[in-house]
Amino acid sequence: MSFKRFQRRLVRMLTVLVLLSAVFCAGLYVYRSFLGYNYDSTLFEEDLAAGIQANENITNIALFGLDTRQGDTQSHSDCMMIVSVDNTRGKIRLISLMRDSLVAIDGYGMDKLNAAYWAGGPSLAIRTINENFGTDITEYIAVNFEQLVEIINALDGVEINVETQEELDELNRVIRDYGIEQGQTFRSVERTGLQTLDGVQALCYGRIRKGTGDDWARVERQSVVLQAMFTKVQSMNASGLIGLMRDLIPYVTTSLSAGEIAPLIVGALQHGVPELEHARVPLDNEWYYSGPSNTYIEYDLDTAAEHIRAYIYDDIYPGEQISDSSGEPLGGVDFDEPPTGPMTTDDETVDPASLAEEGGWYDPETGDYYDSDGDRYYLDEYGDRVYY
Repeated sequence: MSFKRFQRRLVRMLTVLVLLSAVFCAGLYVYRSFLGYNYDSTLFEEDLAAGIQANENITNIALFGLDTRQGDTQSHSDCMMIVSVDNTRGKIRLISLMRDSLVAIDGYGMDKLNAAYWAGGPSLAIRTINENFGTDITEYIAVNFEQLVEIINALDGVEINVETQEELDELNRVIRDYGIEQGQTFRSVERTGLQTLDGVQALCYGRIRKGTGDDWARVERQSVVLQAMFTKVQSMNASGLIGLMRDLIPYVTTSLSAGEIAPLIVGALQHGVPELEHARVPLDNEWYYSGPSNTYIEYDLDTAAEHIRAYIYDDIYPGEQISDSSGEPLGGVDFDEPPTGPMTTDDETVDPASLAEEGGWYDPETGDYYDSDGDRYYLDEYGDRVYY
């Protein structure tokens, strides 16, 4: 063998070794990065009542935003969404499920949807979503609201439009209350309009409920925060994304293993950065309040399931005209009657404590109530909440 031929072979061998070393180092880096996240393996072999996956290119994951207070051993899932990753259409769909939805919870009867996480953690919460909405979810991602602050700060804040003075006033009230809860003082938001909010400010913006649209508007604000986060991520280059992933992974708990996360990310990005869409179930004019003090949001769960299925698999945005299997247009419950009021009778005295919402409580000394966020209110003559 001539010296030149030997030299060429040596160069090729060294090139291959360098490439293999680079791949190994990159893989080791990613592997070590993923080891930093909180992996929950408890769902293995759990009966989650998941339907058969209808499309292998679409992955549905439950997203839980947890409101875990200091000393809590259980968590309220204040934010509940279905994250649908559609590799074929290049979309990520977020479907908000109202936490006060009246649903059947296996082993617990009829209760609010968010009571499932409180009673049985992510496995019961996923099972409840699958059984009531006909979904095929087997995995989840959970972020505590305290961790959301760190995630947004890692993004150097997000752009949010604080639209009205009422919204601004309520936002600053929530910031003050959050500061009291944490034993710190946080910076208030000084004006309305489009601006960069830091982690605490954005968290509190997503928690606004009182006097500005209640839970319905809060769900929309949560989606606004997520959209703002997604927009910020879209503007980053590859090195920035890797650094961000390293920073954020410790704040996430998920049942997805490192081997499942990697192909999910690759599939989502195969057509470029995916579009992000958001919808909410139930739709307007397809729900009503029920129970004492309008505790529950009630609606036709079969109709809601059809909306979700059509949105995820047929790309039909909820609210667009769809029909059931018989060809009849999908409808909801009968909304001609007014919402159900507080459950009271003439011959039975209702225990005031029974009117407190799940996670809240009643103060017999003052006659006031506290909701699950710790905010004080009383019930008027119609059983409606009036916040102080």
